[in-house]
Amino acid sequence: MFEKILIANRGEIALRIQRACRELGIKTVVVHSEADREAKYVKLADESVCIGPAPSTLSYLNMPAIISAAEVTDAQAIHPGYGFLSENADFAERVEKSGFVFIGPRAENIRMMGDKVSAKQAMIRAGVPCVPGSDGALPDNPKEIVQIARKIGYPVIIKAAGGGGGRGMRVVHTEAALINAVTMTKTEAGAAFGNPEVYMEKYLENPRHVEIQILADEHKQAIWLGERDCSMQRRHQKVIEEAPAPGIPRKIIEKIGERCAEACRKMNYRGAGTFEFLYENEEFYFIEMNTRVQVEHPVTEMITGVDIVQEQIRIAAGEKLRYRQRDIELKGHAIECRINAEDPFKFIPSPGRITAWHVPGGPGIRVDSHAYSGYFVPPNYDSMVGKVIAYGATREQAIRRMQIALSEMVVEGISTNIPLHRELMVDARFFEGGTNIHYLEHKLSERPASPEADKAIKK
Repeated sequence: MFEKILIANRGEIALRIQRACRELGIKTVVVHSEADREAKYVKLADESVCIGPAPSTLSYLNMPAIISAAEVTDAQAIHPGYGFLSENADFAERVEKSGFVFIGPRAENIRMMGDKVSAKQAMIRAGVPCVPGSDGALPDNPKEIVQIARKIGYPVIIKAAGGGGGRGMRVVHTEAALINAVTMTKTEAGAAFGNPEVYMEKYLENPRHVEIQILADEHKQAIWLGERDCSMQRRHQKVIEEAPAPGIPRKIIEKIGERCAEACRKMNYRGAGTFEFLYENEEFYFIEMNTRVQVEHPVTEMITGVDIVQEQIRIAAGEKLRYRQRDIELKGHAIECRINAEDPFKFIPSPGRITAWHVPGGPGIRVDSHAYSGYFVPPNYDSMVGKVIAYGATREQAIRRMQIALSEMVVEGISTNIPLHRELMVDARFFEGGTNIHYLEHKLSERPASPEADKAIKK
């Protein structure tokens, strides 16, 4: 096992990794920007190294600075968390070549899954169902592109091969708009991702977003840890996640879960990973694989009892998986609300000083956050300041506990999206379960100007 790990990230995930390390008896080194000098996880670390000014390009994306920090502190491994360099194959490769262990998959797996075309081809070879679409990147010939679209059937969606985070996508409903959409997406993809290749898929009208969590070791053992429903999202960004997914037959879930685990064995995958699918009419369609720990990993931990971050570390240290598939038993239900520093309905970032911070407690409540009273939320990074997770024996109990937790939570000095979450927790369609990925945006477009969610919760 490692004696010292460098955490190459910030915010709540840096604190989450730090807690896992402390439980394993591993010392931690935290790298940070000048803007994060006063962060809780920096103060709690055994060692900390400032690697640059606030802009992430000069700090958290600065590969030489991170590796230099590992060298001067004698760290043995680097945990990238999520975001920033976590899915950067060049960084993973550079870490390993510098003599450190990258706590994550091999560079070749990251590279394969980072390109949506090669990822889809790998899944087809592994028997994982995919959305009908082009066999690879779209050709340059407009006539060939038109023929591909006709074969798939409208509407179609054009996607950047190197895209992610909801960027580099265009839905096309008619042949007249097709070529212009392809051209524009190629241009945007080249500018944003350095890869102008795009591909085409059938656009599903009312799908849910369901993902499968896996763990795999370097001894070709792989298991899946149930599924998560992440359909409550806005502009392809998740807002609420839950596990297990309500209303989907277990036999269908088990079948797709085992296919994902088998795909990992065939790829010789190592570490934690998530297969993301669109689900419609009792069919799963692969869309991408995230080769890292997910923001929403706590809901899986709550229903399985498996510490995913600790397992990442053990796997990276060369240990065999401590679990077999028969050991994984899903118990109860968990829901996670992402707490963002933003206007709850205009979605404008709200950086600034938190003047009051009170988090909820009680049975089944977990809060993962690096924030505290007096903490300054910098304007330079993602707006998420924490996550509230509620667990219950049933989905209804988990929702009730989340309602109570959100009613108790106090954040002053900045705006947060807590009012939106309070409103969603009393929404009849959410309570019923099974909303599709478009539901939240439709709800927001029809929402009255002044919600009375707090009153609804108290009734």
